[in-house]
Amino acid sequence: MTSPGKPAPARDRRNLGVAAVCAGVFVGMVGMSYAAVPLYRLFCQVTGYGGTTQRVEQYSDKILDKTIVVRFDANTSGVPWEFQPKQREVTLRIGETQEISYTARNLAAKATTGTATYNVTPEMAGAYFNKIQCFCFTEQTLEPGQSYDMPVQFFVDPEIVNVPELKNLKAITLSYTFYPKHPEAVEAPATDTSKTQKLGG
Repeated sequence: MTSPGKPAPARDRRNLGVAAVCAGVFVGMVGMSYAAVPLYRLFCQVTGYGGTTQRVEQYSDKILDKTIVVRFDANTSGVPWEFQPKQREVTLRIGETQEISYTARNLAAKATTGTATYNVTPEMAGAYFNKIQCFCFTEQTLEPGQSYDMPVQFFVDPEIVNVPELKNLKAITLSYTFYPKHPEAVEAPATDTSKTQKLGG
């Protein structure tokens, strides 16, 4: 009398094959989850999606007579810092390079580290807002009471006037938000031993 079903070795091989496929899918999903954030950031920087500005290495070779107002916004989320732009807005010609500064001061009684994210509104203008120098996505560590000047050098791409939805745009807002590297408790302000240091990035 023949025993029903497949021989045990065949069943074992099939089970091992299924396990290998499942393990491969799991490893692939873990790898994709780690790659998702940097890939999304790269996508935003290349396309300007979500108001992400562009990073460039050179200045604009064309300056228009048309001017535009650029406003500056500063926020913190969980990092015990005082953070603000040195000036609230500038008026510049489209294509003209401008440098402004933000200032951050650590109000905690211990060293804290933060990282800034940024965006531009209106979002569509992000693809035409070019930063030559900035402090975004770079870890900044401040000692108790320390202040840093953080420069931003930028220009608005003259191509913006060829975009029907943006050709009459009067103002752009550049916004930064600092987040803590690790969740930290906010402490009482330290004694004022401020010192200012210029950072690039």
